[in-house]
Amino acid sequence: MEQFKSWEELTELEQAQATFWDMYKDAFNFRPRHIDTSAWTMIDFEREFAELGQVLETNATAEKISQGRAEEAFERRVAEMFTLGAKDTDMAMRWIHEAEGTQGDNDFLAWTLGLPYQYFRKAA
Repeated sequence: MEQFKSWEELTELEQAQATFWDMYKDAFNFRPRHIDTSAWTMIDFEREFAELGQVLETNATAEKISQGRAEEAFERRVAEMFTLGAKDTDMAMRWIHEAEGTQGDNDFLAWTLGLPYQYFRKAA
């Protein structure tokens, strides 16, 4: 069985292939198994890195907008829980957890509702 090479043992093109593989996954949420990079040059990779960088920036901007909307919707939902009879924020959160099936896991609730990672963590 062949041993894996360390990063330092890879050629510049092999490192570029690995970087492309990871950047593509970050940009599109799946690996580029359909793309053959075996004949690519460093110029090809650099061009693709620039395009993937733009996709990643666009995705990050869209995610921030989406998370902002999710935060606003969540805050409205908590306020609605008070109009429905929640005595305090803890009760409102219990009701929301129950409705979402997140079993009291705040990180799972944040993910479920599209809120930013660690949205419910207290500042130290």
